[in-house]
Amino acid sequence: MEFDFVIVGGGSGGATLASRLTEDPAVSVCLIEAGGDGRSIIVRAPAAMVAMVPGRPKINNYAFETEPQPGLNGRRGYQPRGRCLGGSSALNAMLYIRGQRQDYDSWVQQGASGWSFDDVLPYFKRSEGNERGNSELHGGDGPLKVSEQRAPRPVTEDFVRAAMERGYPRNPDFNGPDQEGVGHYQVTQFHGGARNGERCSAAAAYLHPVMDQRRNLTVLTNTQATRVLFDGRRANGVEIRRDGVLTPVRARREVILCGGAFNTPQLLMLSGVGDPQELALHGIPVRHALPGVGKNLQDHVDYVLVYRCKEKDLFGLSVTGMGRIAKAANEWRKTGNGMIATPFAEGAGFIKSEAGMERPDLQLHFLIGVVDNHARNLRYGYGYSCHVCVLRPKSRGEVGLHDANPHSAPRIDPKFLSHPEDMSLLMNGVRKSVDIMNSPVLSKYAHRDVYPVDYNNDAALEQMIRSRADTIYHPVGTCRMGTDEMAVVDPKLRVHGLQNLRVVDASVYPTLISGNTNAPTIMIAERAAEWLR
Repeated sequence: MEFDFVIVGGGSGGATLASRLTEDPAVSVCLIEAGGDGRSIIVRAPAAMVAMVPGRPKINNYAFETEPQPGLNGRRGYQPRGRCLGGSSALNAMLYIRGQRQDYDSWVQQGASGWSFDDVLPYFKRSEGNERGNSELHGGDGPLKVSEQRAPRPVTEDFVRAAMERGYPRNPDFNGPDQEGVGHYQVTQFHGGARNGERCSAAAAYLHPVMDQRRNLTVLTNTQATRVLFDGRRANGVEIRRDGVLTPVRARREVILCGGAFNTPQLLMLSGVGDPQELALHGIPVRHALPGVGKNLQDHVDYVLVYRCKEKDLFGLSVTGMGRIAKAANEWRKTGNGMIATPFAEGAGFIKSEAGMERPDLQLHFLIGVVDNHARNLRYGYGYSCHVCVLRPKSRGEVGLHDANPHSAPRIDPKFLSHPEDMSLLMNGVRKSVDIMNSPVLSKYAHRDVYPVDYNNDAALEQMIRSRADTIYHPVGTCRMGTDEMAVVDPKLRVHGLQNLRVVDASVYPTLISGNTNAPTIMIAERAAEWLR
């Protein structure tokens, strides 16, 4: 098999890129995806993410674990990652967030020239099909459907009012001129038409509408990429395992890696591209020494406040709750509205840890259910949760290998809370979140803290955070772009020192953006498609 472009990974980057490149009928593309097609009802129904994210069983989910984390009392963290077309956009909370202008301007200062906010805004707008329509900061005609929530619960509005009661401003657009404030997230969800209320994953937006019509696009699902193939320093294909058989897929023009912050550095290392010391540990011959591969891992460390209450207009585990969900499923099938359309994380907050700061450094997610240990600890009854995460953590981790087997999980070591400022900031954020949750406007729910602690006692709060904190699913940076010796790709996403090999996914971020990472990764792929065309 031979194509102009071979893309590894059908997630947010790969799905976008494959669709855009094959708009030219003279260009042939092969997209390789380890998982399935991402079309099932469990993907399309937003609330069904609760069946996928826990990874028990592994449905469309790699369900990775980290190395034991000293900053988390030696616990292994959990890292759900999408394993189907659409990648993690097939099982995320659908939240449409771009981050802050300063995030991208700082990329330029770190050597990623051409990636300022003004540079990237046109590509955000190109991808975006916001039901609010076109404006100076938004696109209304793009393939990625962005909508208001179909049926947010009344308790979510009470959360917003509670935060306003504590002095935080209401913000109707977290992707507008100023991110600060509280309100409701916009979501990547179909609005109007036959698919109203369905999840709009990157595959649903870009790939599914064209993959059965374009003869120049070949999509191989349930296919494992085992290594990149080279002719000298020129990438000329990918070796795949399909139905138990190893086969080369050749690329006339370029090989593009879109596996994400874990799988892309793993595949590079399996192909002999990376830190020679890491490769030597696993007997992998060095094709090209590139010490930055797998380094610079960043992720949003997060703590969840969990509350029980008697309010039943929430997702709850009970006999009556199951009946309500069945009724809601019928409503969603007919109208696209109701509780099955929820992203769970309905309420939003971007707040400052200290008054007078230039911009928010904490993010809140208010969820309409009890979410304990990534929904892996099930609790009977009803309640709600409030996540708080550090937007720009200073801890840095790494991705490596356990062995030279491409079917093994990568070695993931985020080094959570290894920088003391992250702990200080998270403690501050937890206290601010508790203050909101204890406001009078939420008192009517008579909620009870599932993990009570003396929030004014530094030692007790720190211990509680170390025993319960984990990721909120935004790993980036392991093949970062730049021009220094630890950069993996240049500002046009080409792998340093090699030819015809690019990376187009969240691993190229120099630093984590201030928010959820799906929309920025799609933006990166839109930009890459323009260069490759």
